[in-house]
Amino acid sequence: MTRVGFIGLGSQGAPMARRIIEAGHPVTLWARRPETLEPFEGTAASVVETRTELGASCDVLCVCVVDTAGIDEVLSGPEGALATLAPGSVLVIHSTVDPATCIRLQTENPSIQVLDAPVSGGGAKAAVGELVVMVGGPSEAYERCRPVFESYADPLVHVGELGRGQAAKLLNNVVFTAQLALAEETFELARQGGLDPSAVATILAASSGRSYAAELVGAGLGLDAIAPTAGPLLAKDVAILAATLDLAGSTLLATADAALDRMRLSRLT
Repeated sequence: MTRVGFIGLGSQGAPMARRIIEAGHPVTLWARRPETLEPFEGTAASVVETRTELGASCDVLCVCVVDTAGIDEVLSGPEGALATLAPGSVLVIHSTVDPATCIRLQTENPSIQVLDAPVSGGGAKAAVGELVVMVGGPSEAYERCRPVFESYADPLVHVGELGRGQAAKLLNNVVFTAQLALAEETFELARQGGLDPSAVATILAASSGRSYAAELVGAGLGLDAIAPTAGPLLAKDVAILAATLDLAGSTLLATADAALDRMRLSRLT
């Protein structure tokens, strides 16, 4: 079985790591916050105290932190996990970041293979093995990691060369952001027209206007409620996509910006 190292035991990363352990892979964990290791006491996972110990212990290293700064913090420098990751190993970036980050990591570390594999679905989907996992990178590395991915992925999609996984995830998140603006405006119009919002939510859920954003807003989780938690992450992803692609005149970008504005956020900050 492939030896797997895992960094990033947050609300999504922790159930992913647990699924890998339950699939029988030898798993080694390291965490910046020791309390995130507590749920793994009594499992088959090993725990190390340093990032270099982690790098030396695995054939596949999965990283599921928030952003590029976090990736560089745990991987880079003489104390980083990359310092001891053996040639031929695979580095898997589950974080949602600029595709250029993953390409840079490959350029700087030619002795290993890098896959970008952002995920969608949250902790609940991770716990039952139903995350959407979008993978970019060489087919050889993808096939090597497939048994690990399949422990928490359904569907698992190889979308092409390195960086394409991030591009797919960013598009998904920007579409969701835009749909939040549309959903909130839809329910505002429904109330103005004297319609029962719960009835509209039922109709949308069963009709062609269906979207996950409409389900959230229809259930009472408006942008004010979403802003403190998901808002900054969505703003990050909209900013990355806007910097990566030519979106001049884009309706998608304009609508996503409208959602950020309603959350009192900006992709420029």
